[in-house]
Amino acid sequence: MSLRVVQWSTGNVGVHAVAGILAHPELEMVGCFVSNPDKVGKDVGRLANLGVEAGIVATSDVESLLALEPDCIVHTAWADTRIDEALGDLAMFLRRGINVVSSSPVFLQYPYGVADELAAPVIAAALEGGASIFVNGIDPGFANDQLPLVITGISEEIETVRCSEILNYSTYNQPEVLFDIMGFSKPMDEIPFLLLPGIPKLAWGCVVAQLAAGLGVELDDIEEWYERVPAPFDIDTDAGLVPKGTVAGLHFEIRGMSKGRAVVILEHVTRLHDDLAPEWPQPAGQGCYRVEVSGEPHYTVDLQLVGRDGDHNTAGLKATAMRLVNAIPAVVAGQPGLLTALDLPLVTGRGLVRS
Repeated sequence: MSLRVVQWSTGNVGVHAVAGILAHPELEMVGCFVSNPDKVGKDVGRLANLGVEAGIVATSDVESLLALEPDCIVHTAWADTRIDEALGDLAMFLRRGINVVSSSPVFLQYPYGVADELAAPVIAAALEGGASIFVNGIDPGFANDQLPLVITGISEEIETVRCSEILNYSTYNQPEVLFDIMGFSKPMDEIPFLLLPGIPKLAWGCVVAQLAAGLGVELDDIEEWYERVPAPFDIDTDAGLVPKGTVAGLHFEIRGMSKGRAVVILEHVTRLHDDLAPEWPQPAGQGCYRVEVSGEPHYTVDLQLVGRDGDHNTAGLKATAMRLVNAIPAVVAGQPGLLTALDLPLVTGRGLVRS
């Protein structure tokens, strides 16, 4: 019997979730929420650019979708600048007894010791409704929770675990993220929202805390560090022009400290042109998620990604969506409350092999 699923949004991640739900043999899409009035009444197959009618019409009627009593909602709605509203939506779903997999707010990946107060109402709603919630993706998500923990399982001794995203974001068509949040195309002396003290820790401290918990390490502190470089010339990106002299490269780390040294590190190397900051870590292939486990032995694993359209950013968005979609059966079967990567069984691509 298929699990009945409602998709919540059809943005950059949501369109891939739509495709994944429709293709999954254990899932049935029964509804889709959209906030954009121009999308209301449109078939989700068209909204997801699948080239076919899916037979599901998008709606902005929240109550009609909740009344369907789906087994799970795939929540991929924008949350970075509307955290309170997003948390309220998640709590509403859970209180109604509906399981949730979500791409945001990202600190719910593992909020313990990082964002306990923000997570508390969502956890309480899940327990009240007897439902489960799993927040994940590719980063924060699989690339820096299950992937590194699996690799550490073949270690004799571990000194540090470093998880890196090394990508060129020039084809990432999300101006609000690139320009308003990350600060690209802004003057070098302007500090963007992402780099305000405490914000990097809120966004990625969950990664560091979860890895430390998985390794049995007690952290003394979580530290933030970053550096940036300007564009040496005008750079055209899919999101817009980045003028010469403005921010075009960002390198930051979130460091889990124990006994005076960094033992778990989350690193991002983000360029808008491949030639920027050649001294920074370089990707494997077009771009990659890298895990380095220093110790005995020393391991380096590069997860290269590229979509069918040839673009690595498309693949990253799809990986975020598929991490959620493929986890639905395990989340529905899980215990009520907040589930993390440390709680779920191995999630595989069962049923996805095409003849």
